[in-house]
Amino acid sequence: MQLHELKPKTGRKTSKRIGRGRASGKGKTSGRGTKGQKARAGHHIRPDVREKIKKLPKLRGYRVRRIAKAAAVVNVGVLEKFFDSGAAVSPKILAERGLIRARKGSVPAVKILGDGDITKNLSVSDCAVSPKARAKIEKAGGSIR
Repeated sequence: MQLHELKPKTGRKTSKRIGRGRASGKGKTSGRGTKGQKARAGHHIRPDVREKIKKLPKLRGYRVRRIAKAAAVVNVGVLEKFFDSGAAVSPKILAERGLIRARKGSVPAVKILGDGDITKNLSVSDCAVSPKARAKIEKAGGSIR
């Protein structure tokens, strides 16, 4: 075998020559299919979201916006089912019994609503109570602090 007899294993692949007339198969619009911005080199169309953001007014100054966390909801009927007469009800006790879920190690705010019936006198503390729930708890002999 001589040096001039060496050949590569694969053949040479030539790049497609676009924009070189109709006979090349990639003439006229050169495979870009259109005229205008989309046919130009380095075209970039701004996302629609950015247009909307640019139209919003700027808020001047440094502000920390805190989003209020929604209170965990417990109904009066659930308290009837899970607590004995004379028991104390607080967010911590509700979390221990699994009626509400603690978020990131802290017990969330609790609101007691008036869905269901109650016959047991319960001592409710540190909870927001709806007017309907308050009437039902007090009618059953319970107290709200």
